[in-house]
Amino acid sequence: MSLSAEQMDRREQAEQSFDRLRRLRHMNGAELRTLLGGDPMEAAPWVRTAAEHGIVFGRLRWGAMLLEGTGVERDPALALHWFTEAARAGSGEAMNMVGRCFENGWGTTIDMNRAAQWYRRSAEAGHDWGEYNYAHRLFDGTGVPCDRRQAIVWYRRAADRGHARAMNLLARCFEEGWGCDKNPGQAAEWYRRSAEAGYFRAQFNHGCLLADEGRTEEAAHWLRLAADADGSIRAEIARRRSLARLVQPAA
Repeated sequence: MSLSAEQMDRREQAEQSFDRLRRLRHMNGAELRTLLGGDPMEAAPWVRTAAEHGIVFGRLRWGAMLLEGTGVERDPALALHWFTEAARAGSGEAMNMVGRCFENGWGTTIDMNRAAQWYRRSAEAGHDWGEYNYAHRLFDGTGVPCDRRQAIVWYRRAADRGHARAMNLLARCFEEGWGCDKNPGQAAEWYRRSAEAGYFRAQFNHGCLLADEGRTEEAAHWLRLAADADGSIRAEIARRRSLARLVQPAA
């Protein structure tokens, strides 16, 4: 019995998928990441094959492509499915993405309790963004009871991994005494680290502290970097005359 055109097409797709899987299984980790992380249009069939056959990075990448609509039609609900599959396989990064889906309503209804649960799992798996996001939930009391002392614990863990935004918020906690005793020295240190890691809000905060200390040339350097990175900070600097004078070009 002859096959219909549709059946022939399905058979061809299955054969192509099998061939891709055979080749994927012979690649090392670096080769897999290079292939699956490449140009979205070219990578899409490979990523889908990897996802469908249980390769965790493939599931995570396929979820991201579906969420963003890169190389494939956007489908947030299907993205959440693949993030969840990768999370169940132990990916801390995927756990964080499941949390983001529940926080932002991507492919599902907003559920801050479930978002917090997934952020906690990601944090406990050692993922820096999971630690940072879980700290936010603890700090604000969204999805979990407010516990700013515990929030600092998780901000610190993310900061120690090099997470620039966590460094800035840890500094702010030390500066304001949120969940801890005020510690200006620690605040200054963490603002500096965050600024040097490239986070524009910390560059502004670090610049302000340097200006208060009279270290005007250093302050101007960091304030200019912050202003170049963000319009709202540029407007804030312009509003504060003492800071605006520092960043004005010499006559």
